[in-house]
Amino acid sequence: MTRIGVATTSGLAAEAARYVADRGGNAVDCALAAALLTMNTEPGVCALAGSAYITVWPANGEPLTIDGNTAIPGLGLEAGRGGRGATSLTLDYGGGITTLIGAGAVAVPGSLKAVERAWQLFGRSPWQDLFAPSIAAARDGFPLSAACHYYLGYSGEPIFGRSDDGFFALHDDNRELRPAGSLVRVPHLADSLGSIAEDGARVFYEGDLAAAMVNHVRDAGGSLTRQDLAAFVAIERPSLRVPLGDWSIASNPPPAVGGSVLAAMLMACGDLQTRTWTRDALAQLVRVQRACLGFRKQRLDLAADIGAEAATLLETAKNGRLLSDWASASTVHTSAVDSDGLACAVTASSGYGSGEMPAGTGLWLNNCLGELELNRRGLDAAPAGDRLPSNMAPSVARNADSVVAIGSPGADRITTALQQFLLNYLHLQMPLEDAVAHPRVHVDTSGDAERLMAEPGLDLPDVDIPLHVTSRIGMYFGGVGVARYSPADGIAVAADPRREGGTLVTG
Repeated sequence: MTRIGVATTSGLAAEAARYVADRGGNAVDCALAAALLTMNTEPGVCALAGSAYITVWPANGEPLTIDGNTAIPGLGLEAGRGGRGATSLTLDYGGGITTLIGAGAVAVPGSLKAVERAWQLFGRSPWQDLFAPSIAAARDGFPLSAACHYYLGYSGEPIFGRSDDGFFALHDDNRELRPAGSLVRVPHLADSLGSIAEDGARVFYEGDLAAAMVNHVRDAGGSLTRQDLAAFVAIERPSLRVPLGDWSIASNPPPAVGGSVLAAMLMACGDLQTRTWTRDALAQLVRVQRACLGFRKQRLDLAADIGAEAATLLETAKNGRLLSDWASASTVHTSAVDSDGLACAVTASSGYGSGEMPAGTGLWLNNCLGELELNRRGLDAAPAGDRLPSNMAPSVARNADSVVAIGSPGADRITTALQQFLLNYLHLQMPLEDAVAHPRVHVDTSGDAERLMAEPGLDLPDVDIPLHVTSRIGMYFGGVGVARYSPADGIAVAADPRREGGTLVTG
């Protein structure tokens, strides 16, 4: 029997993977089942009507990334129709964010098409098996995670109060947010998932669920159309590959920016002359983050041709010019490997949530068009059908002996969290769990001025930007999930102590 290793967001998601593994599923089946469970049981943090990228690397094949990212809506609408039905909202969450919510912020969802395509290409379980754990959790209720509770403490009323079904799933009769750990039951969600399990993604993109979503968004002033949903396809792309020592790392290619930024960060740190995080090594790490994230903010985020700009970033990192030239919402992740050498990494997001839930569906809609730190073009983004920017970077690393599936949630901290894990594990050769738990730094470029965010326990170098050291390691710095397989050592998994996590090793 094939042995499986999974690192995911919760114990419940790990049990979803076990359900599929016990029925003969492979690493891709288990990753998809866990990811679906997470998308449907992490309210506020993620939702099914959002975006996902899936990177798969078969033992005897080339790595492939499946793009199910959200797209700009409005196919079939007259020019200038967008920009209605959205409200600007500022939350204290994460030190303060401004986002757009409401129907006008809803982008074309792609997660389900990516899941279906990955299953068609690499899965071996029945489609219904992937959904069975999610249907049971929606029907019986699922515990409200601490991460969800924390975010909903800021967003529960202003965002998730926009629909009665959604609000009262998360709040009690006194309109108080339910405590962390309490059971959540979302009306109609089990029925919607049951329809998808029975009829496939078609019902979501062309059937009754599609009609419900489009009618709801249209009536509330948004731009999502039946044509948008019917035209959406999951795009298969060769993964972006970068070497690190004797490893090859496959990640998310353009037009997403996360994989390119991660690749540049790794190439620019590939000559670290140390096996520990000395002050000099940390100084180089910070310089690299500042250079890569500065390039992204100045060049990538508003680029007309992201592929060309990403190629420039990678070339400057490769030839050593990066440091001299450019020194100036919420996600979930699942990693899985199996003893056949198959590896799968799935990262998904629905932004901060639009708060919109079409009546009778139980489906929260994304606000990816309104994630202003990613989609800096805002509601005027065009043309309809183009994919929105993304930090997501589900990755797989392989050498002659081992394969490792890796990824992280964490908005703009995704790439820096993965950079540091990969350097810790592949270059500094830390044990797997230590490589995940080691304190991190992150250069925050979200405001008008840079600042260095750091966890305690590091011998930090002197820097010429404001420094903030947190009181403890925390979820701000991402939530890396790792699953590794080698014939010699078997399967190992690690979930980040910064977030609730679940792991599974079978066999």
